[in-house]
Amino acid sequence: MAALQQQSAIKGAKVLMVGAGGIGCELLKTLALSGFEDIHIIDMDTIEVSNLNRQFLFRRSHVGQSKAKVARDAVLRFRPNINIRSYHANVKNPEFDVDFFKQFDVVLNGLDNLDARRHVNRLCLAAEVPLVESGTTGFLGQVTVHIKGKTECYECQTKPAPKTYPVCTITSTPTKFVHCIVWAKDLLFAKLFGDKNQDNDLNVRSNNSASSSKETEDVFERSEDEDIEQYGRKIYDHVFGSNIEAALSNEETWKNRKRPRPIYSKDVLPESLDQQNGSTQNCSVTDGDSVVSAMPSLGLKNPQELWGLTQNSLVFIEALKLFFAKRKKEIGHLTFDKDDQLAVEFVTAAANIRAESFEIPLHSLFEAKGIAGNIVHAVATTNAIIAGLIVIEAIKVLKKDEDKYRMTYCLEHPSRKMLLMPIEPYEPNPACYVCSETPLGLEINTRKSKLRDLVDRIVKAKLGMNLPLIMHGASLLYEVGDDLDDIMVANYNANLEKVLSELPSPIVNGSILTVEDLQQELSCKINVKHREEFDEEKEPEGMVLSGWTPSPATNGESASTSNNEIPVDVTESSSGSETASKKRRLSEIEPCNHKKETENVESEDDDIMEIENPMIVSKKIRVE
Repeated sequence: MAALQQQSAIKGAKVLMVGAGGIGCELLKTLALSGFEDIHIIDMDTIEVSNLNRQFLFRRSHVGQSKAKVARDAVLRFRPNINIRSYHANVKNPEFDVDFFKQFDVVLNGLDNLDARRHVNRLCLAAEVPLVESGTTGFLGQVTVHIKGKTECYECQTKPAPKTYPVCTITSTPTKFVHCIVWAKDLLFAKLFGDKNQDNDLNVRSNNSASSSKETEDVFERSEDEDIEQYGRKIYDHVFGSNIEAALSNEETWKNRKRPRPIYSKDVLPESLDQQNGSTQNCSVTDGDSVVSAMPSLGLKNPQELWGLTQNSLVFIEALKLFFAKRKKEIGHLTFDKDDQLAVEFVTAAANIRAESFEIPLHSLFEAKGIAGNIVHAVATTNAIIAGLIVIEAIKVLKKDEDKYRMTYCLEHPSRKMLLMPIEPYEPNPACYVCSETPLGLEINTRKSKLRDLVDRIVKAKLGMNLPLIMHGASLLYEVGDDLDDIMVANYNANLEKVLSELPSPIVNGSILTVEDLQQELSCKINVKHREEFDEEKEPEGMVLSGWTPSPATNGESASTSNNEIPVDVTESSSGSETASKKRRLSEIEPCNHKKETENVESEDDDIMEIENPMIVSKKIRVE
């Protein structure tokens, strides 16, 4: 009887899958083989060569095609009698609104970024459709169930912010290889190949400010008749030699630090590279696709090999030459891309040369790419396990077996002899501004900050609203939409450039704003508090948002280890007290004694995870 009930629930279900990547391919296959007959897939991505080692519905001939469409066609070959509809589109597009979501019995997420996850969470809340969320990072993974009013929503727990580093550390006193990577890709690569008008000063200045901005701009300016190799050596000598010497002139900086060593090209490279194999006429051909690369012409084949200073210097010059010889039209518009082979080679070489100067251990191309691209390499088996768990939870949702819902974590090492750790889900967090409509607090200088700052840095960047509407009392200060006439658009654009306290309805200390997103059908209140000064290092945005669904962990620690909320280890707690004042059904998550520095990393399935302090899940309900 139970089996018949389950089959009936499966066959009558209309399912929406969001994401057709590493998890998505496994999920679609498992849904089809489990008897689901009406499946819709949304994915905006196309297939890349790097996807083929784990996204098994795709083949080399599919490279460049829509993931959603190819996945659909592949599954229909062995399940031809089911209905699968694919959408090669962004789930944030207007056509995928609340009414669209209402037609489904359950939504299954296999997404690759926090922004899209939040958007789907809000649409599911508005449509009152159950959501099964998932994520993988290497050997770790998790599946969670989110049902409006019964379990926490995806945003009930705060997600740790990506690790950031002070500019002075990056430019002047790096101590870790990641500092060198950030310098190489966000400063040097951007300066050489990106927008020439951006504010990007690569000088490590001494207190006497010996070098001027004009000097720096002259160094990076290449004259039309300047030989590419000469230009490359000039850049090399400036950033690894002259800048280091300028930094050394400030004795105070190095009193308690290791002094870096200036490196010049003449000390590392031969006078002419003509004798080397480095020729801009040679480009690699990888996997049948022409890829401009510095490695083949230098006899370098293994990306996991550790290059010495000379090899890194050769790659630096050769990669720079290839950019100007083979990709000159792109220069001025490039941004670093982890899938751009030549960009990865250049950044790896530059980071290693800088690391050598500061006596930081060097890294291979493979390792450097992982750091620069925030990659944790995917494990296909983890994707398959997580896909199976998604389907199990989806079936429970369809059968309305509420007592059997589980948040299941896939662990790298056994805990209590288990690699899969199922735990009961949280109830909704009453402090969540998304599902509980709790007001937020905003500290801001209302006499200096503009409405544009509020919209860009808070409403869009932090609250994740796509089509925001901002009201102060009965006054509509800002709105986005296709149905606005020219006069309204002009008025709202004019408001964006006004200081908050000078708006038609002034925003001052004590003001209460109503912020809505009509597409997400989300509304929240923001209580404004005027504040004169902000710490430029700790509060660079000049505003502080509070009330972001406080974490249940103690001492202000985040209860989630990642965007995907994966605890690294799960053990039993030896102490704790229960309280009836809280209705959370899962124990609090406590940090271990040992700590890791927060770092933003991304799986090759592009499932983002922010590794923070490893957490322990205790079995008992504890005081929060």
